Formats: sequence, C-alpha cells, structure tokens
Amino acid sequence: MFQQVGQKAFKVGLENIVALDNHLRNPHTRFKSIHIAGTNGKGSTAHGVASILQQAGFKVGLYTSPHYKDFRERIKINGTFISEEAVVAFVEANRSIIEKTQPSFFEWSTALAFYYFDKEAVDFAIIETGLGGGLDATNIITPILSIITNISLDHTHILGNTLEDIAAHKAGIIKRHKPVLIGKYQEEVASTFLQKAKEQYSFLYYADQNHRYLPSSDLVGDYQKENIATILKATHILQTLNIPISDKHILEGLNNVIPNTNFIGRWQTLQDRPLVITDAAHNIAGLTTIFQQIQLMEYRQLHIVLGLIDKKEVEAIIDLLPSNAYYYIATPQNNRALTVEALLSKMKEKELLVQAFPSIPEALNIAKETAHQRDFIFVGGSSYVVAEVI
Repeated sequence: MFQQVGQKAFKVGLENIVALDNHLRNPHTRFKSIHIAGTNGKGSTAHGVASILQQAGFKVGLYTSPHYKDFRERIKINGTFISEEAVVAFVEANRSIIEKTQPSFFEWSTALAFYYFDKEAVDFAIIETGLGGGLDATNIITPILSIITNISLDHTHILGNTLEDIAAHKAGIIKRHKPVLIGKYQEEVASTFLQKAKEQYSFLYYADQNHRYLPSSDLVGDYQKENIATILKATHILQTLNIPISDKHILEGLNNVIPNTNFIGRWQTLQDRPLVITDAAHNIAGLTTIFQQIQLMEYRQLHIVLGLIDKKEVEAIIDLLPSNAYYYIATPQNNRALTVEALLSKMKEKELLVQAFPSIPEALNIAKETAHQRDFIFVGGSSYVVAEVI
C-alpha cells in the first residue's frame, strides 16, 4: 500500500504492531536482532551483514523493503523467500486480529516477519526500518546492535525538512545499553546521535573513521564502499559481543552477498554489450553518488532510461542529470509516478536530449537498439523502474 499510494498508507506509532505482536505471543523476543535505519544503504548493509553471518554458519532472517517483483522478497531466511503458503496461512490464521486492528500494509508485514523468524528459529534477524526509526513498526525489538547508515533529505513530508529532524527520527532505534553504529560522520547530525546514545548509555561507533583498507566484495559500485565500511565495523562489533565470526567468514561473506542473500537491484548488470546497469537509487543523495560514478566510467556514449516518482525533490533530481546523455523516459507503473508528459516538459526546460515512450521496458528496448556496443546504458530513477527491467 505505501509503495502504491504513499503517505495515506503510512501510520505513525507502535499501537498496531504491539497489538499484533501481543496476539502472536511476542515472537520478536525469541531471536537475536540487528536493527538498521538510515536514508540510503540500509538494504546493502543488511544483506552484507547477513551474508557474513551466514558464512559463519548461522541461520539468518532478513526483513527489508521495498520489494521489486514479489512481496516475498521482503522476508528471507538464508536468501530463500518466505513461501506463498506461509504468507497465506498467516493471514488466514490471524484474519480476526488483522480486521480488528486495521494495520497498515507494513505493520502486518512486520508482524508476519517476526512470527516467521521465530517459527523458523533463526539465530539472527536483520531488521530494516520501513520509514524513520523511533515510530517505525519494527521498533518494538531490542537489538544486540543498532545501525544508522547515513542521513539525507528523503520523505521530508513525514520526517521533517532538516537533517536534524530526520536524524532525530532515526535515532529512535538506539536502545539502552546496546551499541549503536553510525555509518557516516555528518557534523550536522553528530550531536543528535551523541545525545541519544548518552541518554541510553549506549556505546557509539562510527564506521567511516576506522577503515583505510576495504576488502573486495560483490557489492559493486563506488557508493558501496561506504556500505562495506559499515558492514565491516558492524561485524567487528559483533565479534566483541562474542559472536564467533572469523576473518575468513568476513571475506567470504563480502564476496558472496548476492548468492548468499538473493540481493537484487543495486548496480545490477543486465547485459554486457552494450553495458546495461540498473540501480534503485531514488533520492538526491543516492542519485548524486550514482551520477558521479557514471561520469568516471569509460564509454563511447551515455544513455539513461529514466522514470521518477512525483515528489517535491523532482526539480533537484532533474538538476543532477548529466548533460552528456541521451534520455529515454517513461511513466513507471505506480500510482505515485511522475507522468512522462510532466517529466518531458521539465527535462526540455533543461535542454536535455530526451525522448518519451509508453513504458519503461519499451524505453529500454529502444535504448539498446540505439546504443553502440561500447556505449553505456543506465536504468533508474526509482525502485519501480528497476522492478520493470530486472
């Protein structure tokens, strides 16, 4: 629902998830959890930590969002999606409390994830917040480690218009006497995290102040370096908690994130000649990093297949677009999408070379037909665009 209709499907507060969790006899208390919030990099960090724990021999649950093709992508154990039968059985068995509570899509999905991880007796569950932190439905857990990847402007209509406002929401996942890891030191919000950590008597760590050397990983794309540093530091903190993780587990886990966890949609190569890569970056900070990397790559000509969600950051995103590209645009299949007509008008104002198409797949097909084998095609702008091409 939130993916489709946005803020109207979002509910603030923990009342519904507490009612659902109580009805299910508090499954979230019967597995060790790691909680991840932040604007960008949550998914990559979650999958990376999960992969390392899997290499160490643990049974690891992953709860992430959004999904691309299949709702079951959100709930995985050792990379395997929850079964359709398990989803249907959960809804049928708990229909009365769901109808009574009227939870949001994300609230009942969270309840399902907690129930499933308990039922399948996972050793660890990596839990990604849906939106914000303190009032997010996932925030009934008491994790052994909280991770906040970074802070930038996104979902400002819900979380606030300043980095400090957004950081205050994310800091809500910091728990009493539990370590907290911040992926990126940002002076504007450092005091927010420090104050919250002091209030909760929590050790505060920063990932980007410790690692000069980063091992290789199948999480490719320059922007993943920040996430890999966070994954490494998280692993080192887990080692201090007497979780048996060796250097071999770390290296093997980092190099096998995709096969171990079934991770998709991040700097994913769709074909080689011409090179076609897609990525789900969708906000200003994420797309800035993507376009910086693209400009450093070698190619004959740049082609970009683009679709956007209609939000107030659209103008700023269009300002980021490289001027040396051919653009193929369409409306993503989502109720909140920016129409191709509106996007075309805005891009023509910037004097970009742009063509409009009836659908994202058709735009990609024309881009591939047009491109030389040594050209580069990037597909993105929204996770919904990625969903249509992977």
